[in-house]
Amino acid sequence: MSGNQSSGARSGSLGRSEAKSGLMLISPTAIFALLLLAAPLATIIAYSFMADGYLTIIPQFQMCNYIGTCASYEMKDGVLTAAKEYKGVFSDPLAQTLLVRSLGVSLMVTLVTVVLAFPVAYFVSFHVAPERKSLWLFLITIPFWTSYLVRVFLWKVILGYNGVINSALMGLGIINEPITALNYNVGAIITTLAHAYAPFAILPIFVALEKIDRSFLEAGQDLGESAFNTFRRVTLPLAMPGVISATLIVFIPTVGDYVTPNLVGGPEGKLVANLIQLQYMKLDNYPLGSATAVSAMLLVAVVSLIFLFLNRRYLRGPK
Repeated sequence: MSGNQSSGARSGSLGRSEAKSGLMLISPTAIFALLLLAAPLATIIAYSFMADGYLTIIPQFQMCNYIGTCASYEMKDGVLTAAKEYKGVFSDPLAQTLLVRSLGVSLMVTLVTVVLAFPVAYFVSFHVAPERKSLWLFLITIPFWTSYLVRVFLWKVILGYNGVINSALMGLGIINEPITALNYNVGAIITTLAHAYAPFAILPIFVALEKIDRSFLEAGQDLGESAFNTFRRVTLPLAMPGVISATLIVFIPTVGDYVTPNLVGGPEGKLVANLIQLQYMKLDNYPLGSATAVSAMLLVAVVSLIFLFLNRRYLRGPK
């Protein structure tokens, strides 16, 4: 009995030692993440409930940065005085419009990117010889070699008034003058973002497809299922983890993209990130800018959770 107790004590102390070693191992990374991610996020959330002052932030709790009307303050003769008023995020028609537009653009970019990425990943996984798959993956990741900013500028040139597309169409005699609708609109934003995030969608879908046991597909065909039904009932559900990853990887960052709308969006293509930049850098209204950023994050979180819930329902199938 005493031997069992001593053995249990040794295993318990060993488990605590391993846990302590594990904590020591991950603690630098955890502290680093807290400093670079959690602390700025907490600061932005705190700022969103404070009041705006001239070149300063007043630690006065208020909800009007989200809904209602707030006042910006300035110091006059040693007294804080309301200088001007502004509307909160959900009371400002412009902010509401840009939030909805950002959500719509991001959803469209995600749909286009994932729909176009799936056939590419499927082809590489099922129809490319195993010894050549690494070459195809290498070619897919080539866009990562250049700066994201450079790729956006390239699309600006391609879609421009005297760009590649207009020059080619005029050279072929299809059009007589350049098409102005190619650039500086929402369509240009969707095209540029879909190209920029394509590798992020292809790779996780490819990994999920590679994990599928090919014997499942053969079994479906042996049971008389058509190729389409085998894909719908076997391949797609098994590849869904990769599709989910690709969807979230593309959707979440594109909502807050600033560079692409600024360069190829034009006046009608501004998104919520451009409004946040305006509030921070031009209007010096950190509380309102923080509230807009937090609202965009909450919107992304809600849509992502809805997508995950619907996907779980899809995988469960009808009861």
